Amino acid sequence: MRLLIKIGGTLLDEAGSRKTLARQIAARHADGAAMVVVHGGGKQMTRFLAERGVESRFIGGLRVTTPDVVDALLKVFTGSVNKELVASLVAAGATAAGVSGIDGALAQAEQLSPELGQVGRIVNVNPRLLDVLVAGGMLPVVACVACDVAGTVYNVNADQMAVTCAVGWKADRLLFLTDVDGVRGADGETIGQLTSRQARELIDDGIATGGMQAKLDAACDALIRGVGEVIIAPGAAENVLKRLASGESLGTRLMGAET
Repeated sequence: MRLLIKIGGTLLDEAGSRKTLARQIAARHADGAAMVVVHGGGKQMTRFLAERGVESRFIGGLRVTTPDVVDALLKVFTGSVNKELVASLVAAGATAAGVSGIDGALAQAEQLSPELGQVGRIVNVNPRLLDVLVAGGMLPVVACVACDVAGTVYNVNADQMAVTCAVGWKADRLLFLTDVDGVRGADGETIGQLTSRQARELIDDGIATGGMQAKLDAACDALIRGVGEVIIAPGAAENVLKRLASGESLGTRLMGAET
C-alpha cells in the first residue's frame, strides 16, 4: 500500500494538532507503510504577508503571486511550515525529509494565468526523488512550490500538488486531511461514499462549493489518473489514521474513475 497524505495549513497552524498528526503519521510509517506527505500553508502565508504590510489578493480562490509573494512563499511554505512539520515528525520517531516540487525536478510547472502572476499549473512530474527517499526508509514531506525549465518559481495549489505526486508516485490511496468532517450533502449530513459522477453532481448542483469543490475536483482528477481510492477525512478526529487503516467509515471515500 502506497499512501499519500495531504495536510491542510489549518491543521498545521497550531503546534498541538501538528504534533498529534505527526505522531500518527510516524506510527504508520514505523509499521512499514510507504508514505509521502504533501502540505499547504495558506493561512500561515496570509499572516506572514499581513505582518509585512503586503495585502493578499485572490482571483477564483487562487492567491495572486507577485515577486514579493514568491519570496514569502519560499520562506513560509518551504521554510517554516515545512520544517516545523518535519521537526514534529522527527520528534515522533520518523526519518522525515522536507522537499518541494523544485527539488529533484519533482514537479515542473508553467504559468496558469498572467493575471495570477507566478501561480503555476503542474505539467510534468518526476517521482524519482520520492522513490529514492521512500526506498531508503525516509518519509518525504513536500511543500507545494514548483518551477519551470527556466527556473521560475511558482506557487502551486496544494491539492493539485498532492494529486500530481500521488499519480506520479503511483499511490494506492490519497488521503486529504481537512478541518471538516467530510463531504456534506444537501441535507448537511456527511456522505460516507461517493462515485466520481456523484461528486460532480454535488458541484453542478451548487452543494459542494469553495474549498470542498476544489477537493472534489482534485479527487476526481486523481481517480481518473489511476489512484485507486481518495478519502476526505477530518484531520482532527482522534486516531484518524489508525481508524481509516482499519476500514472504519470516517469522512468521505471516493472510489472508481467513472461510475
